[in-house]
Amino acid sequence: MAEIYFNGPVGRIEGRYTGSLNKKAPLALVLHPHPLYGGTMNDKVVYAIYKSLVERGFTTLRINFRSVGRSQGAFDNGIGEMSDAATALDWLQLNNTDSTTNLIAGFSFGAWIAMQLIMRRPEINNFIAVSPPVNKYDFSFLSPCPIPGLILQGDQDSIVPEKPVHDLAKRHHHKIEYKTVHQADHFFRGKIDLLSRAINEYLDQKFSYQRFVKVALDDVAETEKIHGRQKIFLE
Repeated sequence: MAEIYFNGPVGRIEGRYTGSLNKKAPLALVLHPHPLYGGTMNDKVVYAIYKSLVERGFTTLRINFRSVGRSQGAFDNGIGEMSDAATALDWLQLNNTDSTTNLIAGFSFGAWIAMQLIMRRPEINNFIAVSPPVNKYDFSFLSPCPIPGLILQGDQDSIVPEKPVHDLAKRHHHKIEYKTVHQADHFFRGKIDLLSRAINEYLDQKFSYQRFVKVALDDVAETEKIHGRQKIFLE
């Protein structure tokens, strides 16, 4: 896993990147929750998504939105963050020109940004949205959903209630798979293993024909140890 920086719309964007040895490996971009409420690319849920993708051979990038960590700029109520995500996707594609599969994933606020981006970037083939905040933001842009994807939701989420998320998925049931994690709150406290299991099952089902060589697993394990020692995950 590499610590990377690249130019964004308002300055430097910070990211963590794991590249597959297979030049045709699918690409994945992972987006974090709300910057004003402690969201960073080192959030436990974001890291769980990232780890699952890397373990399945995806070339994977997670970023800090503007104003977060070492990324420059100021919070922009989703407008600028959308530009940050689009720039990150550009960076992924420019550095991996042989890949034809693009997946975008996000947690909470990051899921809102991710689902908007799929409507603007036709090369995105699939998505994973964890706890999309349908009670806080307008998701009417998703009409109809153009690509397959997975929505995951904790059934004990007090921040984003389960029912409206289920209703969103139900409206697009031909494209979207919907799964709940039993007794999980918004941050999946104590349920990260169940969240990872659901993500892994989805990826194994949808991308079984693209089981690329697993690379950088030692890097992921080492990163996990470092993160635990530095306590940079959200509690």
